[in-house]
Amino acid sequence: MDMEQLIAAVRERVRELLDNAPGCHDFDHTLRVLRNAELLLEEEPHTEFEKNAVILAALLHDVARPEELTSEGKLCHARLGAEKVPGILRSLGCSDPELVVVVSRAVGCHRYRGKEAPVTLADKIVYDADKLDSIGAVGIGRAFHFAGRIGARLHNTEDAALHSESYSAEDSAYREYLVKLRHIPERLFTESGRRHAAERVEYMHEFFRRMNEGL
Repeated sequence: MDMEQLIAAVRERVRELLDNAPGCHDFDHTLRVLRNAELLLEEEPHTEFEKNAVILAALLHDVARPEELTSEGKLCHARLGAEKVPGILRSLGCSDPELVVVVSRAVGCHRYRGKEAPVTLADKIVYDADKLDSIGAVGIGRAFHFAGRIGARLHNTEDAALHSESYSAEDSAYREYLVKLRHIPERLFTESGRRHAAERVEYMHEFFRRMNEGL
């Protein structure tokens, strides 16, 4: 199986696995992360091997997300996903053991709160590409979607947001912005990723400033 066929097969398998995933982490999210990764590849020097690893890892990065959501965060989708990746790739005809290792690692360390830091170029690009989808206009939509799914309030004060727990009624979109999303540019690993992130976070800052004024 050549690389083009493998990528197509992986794409279809991921679509099936995420068929019933909630909107904030569905197959559309995976495709946006893939587009972000391809954008960063245009700006970051890379080899053909690294390009293939990035594309495969971007497609596979959330294969275990449904399990994490079902467990309400008790399971780590990145770690579980990394464990699933070798079996998925081999079942679809991937015979390159080095590629399997690199893709698995990139999936395993893409989580914002993960303990394993990105090291390889594939790690860094997939991490950055995933985070770029959580900010900007799309990020705002995803934050409200997730907050609604867990029954959180539409909006709350900064104090209430900062003194609340994940998956609580105060786990609003605004809390996600304050606790995590506004800090993303400084947490990225590629120069191009940080540049794109800064623009998107500025958009979010203005959005929540206006929302606070109106409530």
